[in-house]
Amino acid sequence: MGEQKNTQAPQQDINQLLKIRREKLAELQENGKDPFVITKYDVTHHSQEVKDNFDELEGKTVTLAGRMMSKRVMGKASFCNIQDLQGNIQSYVARDSVGEDEYKAFKKMDIGDVVGLKGEVFKTKTGEISIHASEITLLSKSLQILPEKFHGLTNTDLRYRQRYVDLIMNPEVKDTFIKRSKIIAAIRKYLSGQGFMEVETPMLVSNAGGAAARPFETHFNALNEDLKLRISLELYLKRLIVGGMERVYEIGRVFRNEGVDTRHNPEFTLMELYQAYTDYNGMMDLTENLYRFVAQEVLGTTKIVYNGIEMDLGKPFERITMVDAVKKYAGVDFNEIHTLEEARAAAKEHHVEYEERHSKGEILNLFFEEFVEEHLIQPTFLMDHPIEISPLTKKKPGHPEYVERFEFFMNGWEMANAYSELNDPIDQRERFKAQEEQLAQGNEEANTTDEDFLNALEIGMPPTGGIGFGIDRMVMLLTDSAAIRDVLLFPTMKSLDK
Repeated sequence: MGEQKNTQAPQQDINQLLKIRREKLAELQENGKDPFVITKYDVTHHSQEVKDNFDELEGKTVTLAGRMMSKRVMGKASFCNIQDLQGNIQSYVARDSVGEDEYKAFKKMDIGDVVGLKGEVFKTKTGEISIHASEITLLSKSLQILPEKFHGLTNTDLRYRQRYVDLIMNPEVKDTFIKRSKIIAAIRKYLSGQGFMEVETPMLVSNAGGAAARPFETHFNALNEDLKLRISLELYLKRLIVGGMERVYEIGRVFRNEGVDTRHNPEFTLMELYQAYTDYNGMMDLTENLYRFVAQEVLGTTKIVYNGIEMDLGKPFERITMVDAVKKYAGVDFNEIHTLEEARAAAKEHHVEYEERHSKGEILNLFFEEFVEEHLIQPTFLMDHPIEISPLTKKKPGHPEYVERFEFFMNGWEMANAYSELNDPIDQRERFKAQEEQLAQGNEEANTTDEDFLNALEIGMPPTGGIGFGIDRMVMLLTDSAAIRDVLLFPTMKSLDK
């Protein structure tokens, strides 16, 4: 056990300990006991199963496998602790039960070794459910040294780089990723119950459209063509609506060539779904019901707490237009602002920075970002955006400057973005043209014209509601995780070689 105490030891001591581990492996291999030749081990139970079913398992033989996390050698009898998928369990290892040779081999095992354990279930004098070992088998030799208290390390960078160690040392990290898996399973369960079909569309595309973002670019040697990684799922899913698939969705990775912060990673998980014969109101109902269902299914409650703030998914979600929200929080009524000059004057008066190329609608959006976003803590649908920032959305009848779009906010974050989808190919071509002009003016996030998509719209797309959900942010909220890196198993990190 002396080895555990040396995690803060000088480098030469650590190097010596690593050398000893390699020497132990060499000795095992010389004696024909190489752990790395073992191909399987029949596991009958996991740690929590044994604890949960103690009454029926007491006195019975079980086999478990996992990583040795602690070891206390006391002459002819010892204790060790094994960690598996479900948690930890103690084992009592006695020389008289496992045999002299096996006990000697056990004493040479290290913290971090993967072992197989066979024995009877019993309770110690202190009442701890344990395994009285009859066999203990080395299944994999750990040649590195586990940190003693990984969670105590101030170097979170190392936790993200070496997620495998983070998962071993911090059970709450594993719980987050188990919840993530359950959240995605619950989404699929809900949508399947609503008649949606899951599909997969290309990641490598010649035209990366459907969102305002800068794409990653690559080259396909076989066809000698430049391609991009998709920034959204939209344009292919809409093609499927044209093809008669009335309810489709995809959960997949998308890629955006932009910065990294607590809520952004260059590759992230997006879900988009499209439903024929409905509009953005139908998408609001679906969002509300989906969030409620997932929280109840995964957490057992519709009340969630994030960073000490309670958010209630059980109550009806607030619905407010962007114009009304800016009026409420900034005191500026864009219903009274009719020209670009008036919008610029209001921006100057309220110290909202804008660029010459920004239109009145874009200045309204800048007001929203500056004054409103941070206040949208409880579930809120922010509706009816200006047309200039929504190139794929239907105009609002009677209000051609605005579109039938909403963004769903919680905790001041955008959680989803939805439209009554634009299905007029002539209007769509005009919007693409406006985007091309923005691109020419230096907006690297503007879309380019997608002729095949326009052809699909000319074939005819029914009235459709569509929505995109940020899955990672949803997981952050439902697991009370501070940063997107905490819910991505392997977040994007700067190379250590640079």
